[in-house]
Amino acid sequence: METATVVSDIVTEANGVVSLSLTAADGGTLPAWEPGAHIDLLLSPGLERQYSLCGDPSDVGTWRVAVLREPESRGGSQFVHEKLAVGDQLTCRGPRNNFALTEADACVFVAGGIGITPIIPMVAACEAAGRPWHLVYGGRGLDSMAFKRQLARYGDKVTFWPQDTKGLIDLDALLGEAQDGTAVYCCGPGPLLDAVQAKCAHWPEGALHVERFRPKAGALDGENRPFQVVLDHSGMELTVPADRSLVDVIEEAGVHVPTSCREGTCGTCETVVLEGTPDHRDSFLTPQEKESGEIMMVCCSRAISDRLVLDL
Repeated sequence: METATVVSDIVTEANGVVSLSLTAADGGTLPAWEPGAHIDLLLSPGLERQYSLCGDPSDVGTWRVAVLREPESRGGSQFVHEKLAVGDQLTCRGPRNNFALTEADACVFVAGGIGITPIIPMVAACEAAGRPWHLVYGGRGLDSMAFKRQLARYGDKVTFWPQDTKGLIDLDALLGEAQDGTAVYCCGPGPLLDAVQAKCAHWPEGALHVERFRPKAGALDGENRPFQVVLDHSGMELTVPADRSLVDVIEEAGVHVPTSCREGTCGTCETVVLEGTPDHRDSFLTPQEKESGEIMMVCCSRAISDRLVLDL
């Protein structure tokens, strides 16, 4: 679903971080969302980025996202920080939620840098429901950590962890002992996500939930060999050459596949596999989902078998 919006406010939230408030261009209500959801912002032709919603889900008139200015920007953060202005119109897709709160007795949240954005409405939902929770929020320094004042109202349920004075988050103390009935949610830079995943390896299956906006290191690597793909609905059989992606070949044949990130992080292009063995290169599916081979991300993944049959 696409929604025409207007930038109604831009606020500096921390050093290098601004938040955008978006309202419906027609003055109406915006599509509903739940904590953990994100939207795609179509910033300019060919420039599309995903940002987590960090406002209040009960506010049906406004969406809020926050954007970090990244030194090695691929174009998105630079556009937001240098070109976007109040009154500009933006087309948005979504919301979609691949990072939703699940049923749990308690929650532990670990956020790094701009990864705090999806966590903000999550902790608010836990607080409103009376569910026990704790947040450890790390950043390079306090001046770079957004929404500190908003989070400080929760008192000792939030631990601020600036790296310049405290070093890296003590994950051994936080996650060293598995806690039955507790869900762990983590969003932030890749090294933090990898470290949290390693520390939670002995936790009950399904306890850890992560959200990535960049691929895991090496996730997209591998030998690109040609293979055949059959689109079950149409009966078309296509050849995917070594130098082309699966989704590009499918779209060239006239079959539309919803995509967004094209890097295997957002889950938009999830497709059911009817036959064959995928070569999973996404950073979205769980190890169990990859092992089952029942679904794949066609934007970046390929095939181990010579032939795939997809539910398209």
